[in-house]
Amino acid sequence: MGPSALSPGLRGEARRVVTDESTAAALGSGDVPVLGTPAVLALIEQAACAAIAHALPDPDTSVGTWAELEHRAPSKIGAEVVATAELVAVDGRMLEFSCEVRDGSNVVATARHRRAVVDRERFLARA
Repeated sequence: MGPSALSPGLRGEARRVVTDESTAAALGSGDVPVLGTPAVLALIEQAACAAIAHALPDPDTSVGTWAELEHRAPSKIGAEVVATAELVAVDGRMLEFSCEVRDGSNVVATARHRRAVVDRERFLARA
């Protein structure tokens, strides 16, 4: 599959159960025992990666470059949160996603997220 396989409409999903390790208190992003914003962002990135996983040819991968995130509601330990990401724009090697995270019927977060398609070996060589 070539870059043309990366087209708007691709969708991905990622899930996690909120644990002690994913709370704001554990991640250092606050002092409350609810899902931390860094964990929300990681889940959004996982969903975006899932959306394009089958459309990226070897040796390409994608890396996160930007996110605009609104964390709207808390999720307590034991809750399952589900992130969805939809590829909404492709500009060369830049990809933009519209994302949402839900805890049951509650919207926990919304985000726009951008990823760049890179050659894995060349990227790692520069790291």
